Amino acid sequence: MKKLQIGNVTLDNNVILAPMAGVTDLPFRLLCRELGAGMVCTEMVSAKAIYYHNRNTDSLMEIHPEERPAALQLFGSDPELLGEMAARIEERPFAVLDFNMGCPVPKVVNNGEGSALMRDPRLAERILTSLVRSVRKPVTVKIRKGFDEEHVNAVEIARIAEACGVAAIAVHGRTRAQYYSGQADWEVIARVKAAVKIPVIGNGDVDSPQKAKALLEETGCDGVMIGRAAQGNPWIFREVKQFLETGELPEKPDSREKRELILRHAALQLQYKGEYTGVREMRKHLAWYTTGMPHSARFRQIIHSMERMEELTAAVEEIFGR
Repeated sequence: MKKLQIGNVTLDNNVILAPMAGVTDLPFRLLCRELGAGMVCTEMVSAKAIYYHNRNTDSLMEIHPEERPAALQLFGSDPELLGEMAARIEERPFAVLDFNMGCPVPKVVNNGEGSALMRDPRLAERILTSLVRSVRKPVTVKIRKGFDEEHVNAVEIARIAEACGVAAIAVHGRTRAQYYSGQADWEVIARVKAAVKIPVIGNGDVDSPQKAKALLEETGCDGVMIGRAAQGNPWIFREVKQFLETGELPEKPDSREKRELILRHAALQLQYKGEYTGVREMRKHLAWYTTGMPHSARFRQIIHSMERMEELTAAVEEIFGR
């Protein structure tokens, strides 16, 4: 299995959990790391929120020893503020500082942040230079193909990032205009890989071990980043890792393994977020865990009314068997 070197950080393997707002919190990251992810990444953290000591931001930045190495993802648009906040948090136990230039959400883009920065290479250069100069840890960046099909500039941004001292680049093969629709363009990932010497991590449409292998082979990229396909299926990291190592597909998790992991996921939510928040945040995960199962539509109706951990436990044991 290929190890991946990002600056002075060596990953166990080259299969990485993508940062996803509202999904890649501490409990979910712990499960993905345990199941084989070479690195996990936090939800994106606002540099402005760090500056203003937003009370929810500390929990977003919490890193557990068992999930290391983990990347912490920052977003923002002010080069000086980003540099200052990166330096402020550098002593936290993350291994890699990632910068978000891929988020397509309107409230982020309309603020000139996330994938909006794909439209402003000069500002992107100032931001990345500021981050690299402000911290000793490796800085990485996650980008998209471009803002839209008329402005495909992933290669230009990648070259800028490399020149700024960025240690690795993750490329999502969709434009901001596509959001998550349509097919990811792996060819642009190949072009980025050919244009720079630093590691390139491919992202987009990897929903199986076979797709992970195909992405690596077709683009020559150094690593694979998995996002939405891990929702309700953290076992995908174990499957991809084994397939890349041996060429064999492991057995899918049975009902017992699913039940045990889901209940542990819920217990972690309870531990870190309390019952009120933990149960409500588990609702979406339970919907993902049960997608395609018999009677899952009825189960999802039940999920949305759950308020107590006892209800959640009873429902999981009912659908997966005791």
